[in-house]
Amino acid sequence: MIDAFGGTDAEGRWTQRESFELLELALVTHLRGRERPANVDDLASAIVLAQRLPTHTVRSETQIEWQQFSTPVDLAALATLLASPQPSDIVLEPSAGNGLLVAQLGSVSALHLNEIDPDRRRRLTQAFPDAVVTGVDGAAIGTLLGQSPRPTLILMNPPFSRSLGRGADDYAAVRHFQAALRHLQPGGRLVAIMPDWFGPSARMRDIFETSMRSGTVRTSLRLEKCYTRHGTSITVRLFVVDKVAGGATPATIQGSSLDDLLDSVTVTPDARLANHRRNRQSPDPQASRCFAQRAAASLPGRGPIMPRSATRSCQSPIRSSMLQRLSPSRRGCIFPIGQAASSSSMPASIRLRWWNR
Repeated sequence: MIDAFGGTDAEGRWTQRESFELLELALVTHLRGRERPANVDDLASAIVLAQRLPTHTVRSETQIEWQQFSTPVDLAALATLLASPQPSDIVLEPSAGNGLLVAQLGSVSALHLNEIDPDRRRRLTQAFPDAVVTGVDGAAIGTLLGQSPRPTLILMNPPFSRSLGRGADDYAAVRHFQAALRHLQPGGRLVAIMPDWFGPSARMRDIFETSMRSGTVRTSLRLEKCYTRHGTSITVRLFVVDKVAGGATPATIQGSSLDDLLDSVTVTPDARLANHRRNRQSPDPQASRCFAQRAAASLPGRGPIMPRSATRSCQSPIRSSMLQRLSPSRRGCIFPIGQAASSSSMPASIRLRWWNR
C-alpha cells in the first residue's frame, strides 16, 4: 500500500479500510484462477485460506451505511458448491460487493453483477472483464433490469438492515430475496445468505412462507461464527431454493463454523432441474395457446373459448330525444333507454349511479 499510494496511512495517503477492499480484490483475482469446488472435500482448502486472512478491524462510514460485509471465502465456497452451477447458466449477483461470492463459479454462460457502490463497481469491472456490471437497487432488480435476460442461477448476500431510499430497514434482506426469486427463471436456483431471524419460526413464519411461495427449499443451514474474520460475530442462514412449487422445508443444519458442517452438508443437485436449465428454450406461442384452450375446456359446462371478431355492437344507439327529456336535477342518474326519467317504479338493480360533475 505504501508503494502503491506513495506514502503511509498516517500521512493520509490511504486508509485501513481501503487496504481491506484491495485485499478482497486481490483475493477475487486469486480465486478466479482456481477450479470451482466440486465436492465437500474441496471446502477444506477454502477454510484454511480464510483462517490465514487478517481480521477486518476498521469500518468506514460507507461500509456501515450500505451494510458492506463481504462474503467470507469459505462461506462463498460452500454457496458455490451448493449452487451446482452449469456451463449454460445465466448467473446474477444482485449485491455483488467486490465479487467474493461469485469468484469461484468457474465457467458459466453469462455473469451479471449488480452493485450500488461506484468504487466497488469499478473493481468489479477490473476483476470480471466479461461480466455485465450494473448499479441499481437490488430490491427492485426485476423491475429495473426487466429487459435483461432473466437468470437461471442467483447467488446473493443482501444488506440485512439498510435499503436504498429507506435508510434503516429491518426487512431489507427480505425485499432483496423476494425480488431475486421473482426475477429468477422458473426451474432456476437461488442460493441466499440471510439474517438469522429469517426462518420458519413462529414469529416470522408468515413472512418466510410468503417469501418461499414460488420456491422449494432444498438446503437450510445456520452458521454462528463464520463472519469473525470480517469484523462481526453475526449469525447467518444459508438457503438453497429451487423455483419449483411444492416441497416441505428441510430441517436446518446448525454449526458454530463451517468445519462443523462438513460432515453434515450434502449437495442436492436435481437432475431434472439441471437438465431443465441446460435445455431451456423460449416459450412457444402456439404451445401457450394450446394450453389456454385445454385449461378452458377443463372448466365444467364450458368448451374452449376461441378468439373471434365482433359481428355487431351489443349496445343500442343512444337516442338524443331521451337525453333531452332528462331534468337537470336528475343528471346524477342514468336511466335505461325507453324508460321515462320520472319512472319511480324502476327496479333498483337497473339504476346506475354516477358521480355528478
